[in-house]
Amino acid sequence: MSELSSYSEMLHNRIDLKTVPFSERGSRIMLFGENSHFYIKLAERWAAWQHEFGHYRRRPPIVRELELLDGKGNPLSFDLDTYPHVLEMHTSLGDFCWVFVDEETLYLHLPPAPCGVRFTLSAAHGRPDRRGGQFKGDPAHRDIHRNVAYTTDARIVENQITALENGAQQVLLRVEPKKDSGITLNITPRLGFNRAMPPWSETIERAERKWRDWFDAVPKVAPEYETQYYWAWWCLRSGLISPRFYTTRESMAPSKTYYVGVWQWDSFFHALAYRHVNKKLAQDHIRIVLDHQRADGMIPDAIHDEGAVFEFPLPQTLVNMEVTKPPLIAWTALKLFDQFGDIDFLQEIYEPIVRWNQWWFDKNDDDGDGIVQYNHPYMGSDDSPLWDEGMPVESPDISTYLVLQMDALARIAEIIGEIQDAPMWRKRADDLTQRIIDHFWDKEAGLFWALKDHKPIRTFTLFNLYPLLTGRMPESIKKRLIEHLTSPAEFWTKYPLPTVSASDPKFDADQMWRGPTWVNVNYLFIEGLEKCGYPELARELLERTLQVVQLHPDIYEYYNPLTGMNPPKAAGIFGWTSAVFVDLAIRASRSKIQ
Repeated sequence: MSELSSYSEMLHNRIDLKTVPFSERGSRIMLFGENSHFYIKLAERWAAWQHEFGHYRRRPPIVRELELLDGKGNPLSFDLDTYPHVLEMHTSLGDFCWVFVDEETLYLHLPPAPCGVRFTLSAAHGRPDRRGGQFKGDPAHRDIHRNVAYTTDARIVENQITALENGAQQVLLRVEPKKDSGITLNITPRLGFNRAMPPWSETIERAERKWRDWFDAVPKVAPEYETQYYWAWWCLRSGLISPRFYTTRESMAPSKTYYVGVWQWDSFFHALAYRHVNKKLAQDHIRIVLDHQRADGMIPDAIHDEGAVFEFPLPQTLVNMEVTKPPLIAWTALKLFDQFGDIDFLQEIYEPIVRWNQWWFDKNDDDGDGIVQYNHPYMGSDDSPLWDEGMPVESPDISTYLVLQMDALARIAEIIGEIQDAPMWRKRADDLTQRIIDHFWDKEAGLFWALKDHKPIRTFTLFNLYPLLTGRMPESIKKRLIEHLTSPAEFWTKYPLPTVSASDPKFDADQMWRGPTWVNVNYLFIEGLEKCGYPELARELLERTLQVVQLHPDIYEYYNPLTGMNPPKAAGIFGWTSAVFVDLAIRASRSKIQ
């Protein structure tokens, strides 16, 4: 292969194939490996298949037990080297290499010696042919949920498809390769296969060029951030899924191995990073949630290939309730505008965001006091102890988000020429700010309690400090909030900011929203501290946020605020953590590389 770029050398063997699969932009194919065997899982959800195969995170691989063979059909052991664009398997026969031809096709380059492959496929029927074989399911019998073809340009010595007792099919293919022969594996939901065999030199060069062009396009950062920075950009490219069915635009899955689909809140943070490389990609992370906006203004919680999620059962009940995510869309849109100056985009999305803002007040204020409530726990912080007493809950964080949104709408209105709307939005933000103080503030405790049935929920979480983010709090309130925020016994832990105070009895350093540090929340507080006149604190929080993400080879959903470790249930190759790390590393590097 050609001389590796510095990016490939930097990310050499970061793809471990155990928890981090080999994948490609737009692809649903995830190639894993263990003990000289490979297996392929698909980054797809399809709840309709759950009764047959189980939850999508535990769904069996579509291809499993794939092993490399010598000329006699014996398994080959190998030493593995991984790079963003290629996997190299060094065997006694020579090197095998995996690369992507396109988002639905893997190419296995063969050494110049008799060799082969054997694998098992989840399919009821298969048919060998003169170039390999194909598996097409009968939709009426649902015997295969993806069509699969394998193809080779080497001389075939043996080509067998054998039905196994468990309804799967085993493929044995032995070949005598010519120079630069290969085998392709095409996995597609379509009836049409890609069975072309492109030249190896073109395939490997194109695969490397795609990654090199991606990394070349990103802003430079200070050397101390580079390794994790480029890994974050690897996550942000390999995690993209192509448009399909309800997934109307190319979008980033929060984690291809754990959260497959497009979640509203995640999408906005992903856009923060993509704005540094591609305007359309960044803007489409806003457009995709607006594509599914309801007539009443509601934006869905998540979008999957098979539909959009507007409702979800309340925990421990069978009752469906509306579910969505915090309103950060206008806040995100302004960041994209500051990057690109695209007024037309703001014109496009202004009215939908206005309707979205109004939905909160129309549908989520049962007592009509102007303070909205959460009706479902899965609206941003799924297992927070604030929900332990049941729903609905009036929490200061959602009102804070709405103040930020209306401040952003005021600026957007000015930019697009809606001059009468701008003062209206500012007044509404002013009025809600005062309501937050009147409704939630506890002067003695120095924080904003969340309320259940208008009674304080005396669990101390980071959300009790959220009104600081508005930049509108009186000095006396800001001072008390900062005291809590910077207390080592509460939130200023070694790796801040825990989502529940370390002093609270319900603090759990490893349990999702009951204690761990989430870097997207840190991002909001960094911005809030700057807005409130605490630039030194903002800088310290920024640096400590970068530090915790750099502790590990992979990038995780959340972190233990005391040790910096990744908790057992935290998803890897995580999108918004990668996006926030990218944006903060760029910000932190500005003074260092000038």
